Amino acid sequence: MKATASMTEIVVVTKKLISTLLLDMDVTASVKAALEALRGGRPVLIYDADGREEETDAAIASQFVDAAGIRFLRKEAGGLICTTVPPAARERLGLPYLAELFGEAAARHPVLARTLATSAPYDPIASPFSISINHRDTRTGVTDADRAKTIARFAVLVGEALRHENGWGMEALGREFRSPGHVPLLNAADRLLADRRGHTELATALVTMAGLIPTATICEMMGDDGRALSKEDAKEYARERTLVFLEGQDVIEAWRAWSG
Repeated sequence: MKATASMTEIVVVTKKLISTLLLDMDVTASVKAALEALRGGRPVLIYDADGREEETDAAIASQFVDAAGIRFLRKEAGGLICTTVPPAARERLGLPYLAELFGEAAARHPVLARTLATSAPYDPIASPFSISINHRDTRTGVTDADRAKTIARFAVLVGEALRHENGWGMEALGREFRSPGHVPLLNAADRLLADRRGHTELATALVTMAGLIPTATICEMMGDDGRALSKEDAKEYARERTLVFLEGQDVIEAWRAWSG
């Protein structure tokens, strides 16, 4: 009986190990596919988590955004098109959180004190929003071509700012962009996924692991019923169009392994 029990335990443990290895292989394969897609300028779909926003965002590496990419996000995703800012670039560009600006201006404009968000139902950090921008060479700033120019040039600026110090980035930002504009910027948390696990951090982590300029342009996937596209519908959408679909936990595990 003891020998039989031990053999059963070995079989159970072995099955668990095999299942874990297969799961790891699947996660690694999906993340690798996402990184290759991003390097090729293609969008990937990222679902944050059950119990959080429970939304899927389409994400494109900002350096590859063009008018067709904006049109895809506008028509196929349908949410708000935003561009992420990695923490090191945020510091060098001097980009504040919008909530900080509202808080500082509340004494002069009491309505800001009454409306300022300090948390969200799904996140203790109220909002990653920073300022919104247009490139100075755009007209209205809202067309597909205008937004693509703003985002692609901002990506170049992020890459350059990470190589410069002494206030260079802030001066360059002012020379090339104006605010407010039609591209909202999202400040990623200081330690990315160690601090926050929103789409801002998930997408920024992915483009970082892909070896690209660490800014992504993201947009929520909306359904025809007026709600966010469900996870299952987002998976089906990805399957039908041969796009990569990732769950947030896939990205988190890959980031832990990549960043050490």
